[in-house]
Amino acid sequence: MAPRTALSYSSVRTYLECPLRWKFLYVDDLKEAPRGYFSFGRTVHTVLEELLKPLVVPSGRRVGSGATQHTLDDWRPGDRGEAGRLPSRSEMLALYESSWVRDGYGSTDEEKRYKQLGEELLLAYHDDLVRAPPAPVSVEEHLEAKWNGVAVHGYIDRIDRTPTGGLEILDYKTSRELTQADAVESDQLSLYQVLVEQNYPEPVERLTLYHLRSRTPRSVPRREPAVLEGVHERFTRAGDGIRSESFQPTPGRQCSRCEFKSLCPEFRLVPEPEQAQLLQLVDRFHRLRSEEEHVEEQLRATAEALHREAERLGVHRISGSDRVAIRRREEVWRFREESVAPILAEHGLDGQVRSDDAEAIRRLTQDPNVDAGLRRRLTEAGGRQVRWYWVLEDGAARS
Repeated sequence: MAPRTALSYSSVRTYLECPLRWKFLYVDDLKEAPRGYFSFGRTVHTVLEELLKPLVVPSGRRVGSGATQHTLDDWRPGDRGEAGRLPSRSEMLALYESSWVRDGYGSTDEEKRYKQLGEELLLAYHDDLVRAPPAPVSVEEHLEAKWNGVAVHGYIDRIDRTPTGGLEILDYKTSRELTQADAVESDQLSLYQVLVEQNYPEPVERLTLYHLRSRTPRSVPRREPAVLEGVHERFTRAGDGIRSESFQPTPGRQCSRCEFKSLCPEFRLVPEPEQAQLLQLVDRFHRLRSEEEHVEEQLRATAEALHREAERLGVHRISGSDRVAIRRREEVWRFREESVAPILAEHGLDGQVRSDDAEAIRRLTQDPNVDAGLRRRLTEAGGRQVRWYWVLEDGAARS
């Protein structure tokens, strides 16, 4: 088993969805509740692995520094030869029966429907294999790699050799629906490309999610570096969070299907003996918060009344019994980023001043060494906001 420091697609997805759930699964070793669709997918994948194993013609693999690279030319002819015989339909169905996982189905009827579906999918897929046998170089292979400092690993359903000598990565999906967008946006395929390219000398040419229900491959070209950088950032973020032991729950829609609610502070119930005492604390907090909101509303109204009187009288100081209320002025400039950015670029300043840095842009408008036309254009792209506020000083200290 890969060390816990090595990240898989599923572990990263789990962490980014809810760090606490990741901890329950990967640190506390709690088990997920069995679900029928998981059992179904596992059974079908097992059969497909055994079905395609005889067709595999292994490819060369990259090896460590100083070791010898083995290629197909290093295999003895008797070992390398032609691909083996595809198991018959009856042999495949017998394997399906012996591999069937019964866990997680809601009823006998549900299990029966899934089992019938799996048989139909496999028979149809077997017919496709007979008509057009693939050229796999591996099935269900576990690969590990270092991805720009991040340890990653994954189990890849199938790697095929393409007609042009490159490699195609395939991942089987038993879900109800699968779109082309799923393949385009799949972080799983991105990770698999990295794993394969760091373990095989041949280039990855194509990435495919294979939808078994419709027997439809959803294929896309290999990922460009910019796409991989975005995926790597998500893996890095998850890895950093795991190393820092940041395992706070993130409540959301995913909570409805989480089996660890009773352990999660977001859903765990207060023990009955302490409920009465805590009820009083909550009620007190609610009462004080209501009073706080009322006081804040009164403070705003009083400050506005003082401001109106200060404006009418033209003063900034108003004395009370033992305090002096002093009016202060705060000026803030806001600039429209979409207007400022092209102006900065036009004058070659886009690499020196950020278009969202209002304070830096404001300094430009006030710098006499800056071209007057540039200062005027920047000023016109912004607006000034003035806020008045009040502070209190000791009246005795001011007398």
